[in-house]
Amino acid sequence: MSIVRVPTQLRSLTGGLAELDVDGSTVGEILGKIDAQFPGLGERIFDEHGALRRFVNVFLADEDVRFLEGLETPVKEGQVLSIVPAVAGGTD
Repeated sequence: MSIVRVPTQLRSLTGGLAELDVDGSTVGEILGKIDAQFPGLGERIFDEHGALRRFVNVFLADEDVRFLEGLETPVKEGQVLSIVPAVAGGTD
């Protein structure tokens, strides 16, 4: 079982849960399971092709999965997966 940390912006879709315990062997499998369990969450994380949206970052043990094996990145028992929406904005 791995822990998925859910950002504040998505907690309305998880019934307010900040952390989820999920079984899975890859990042994609784990995210797919939480999408199935919490309708609407997947469309906030994945684009129309099933890839991570460009403004959503996913970290496995503090490493951006885009620099690992993406959704195919293996996940070990007990590792923490964090969903982190990109932050932008500000003024000059």
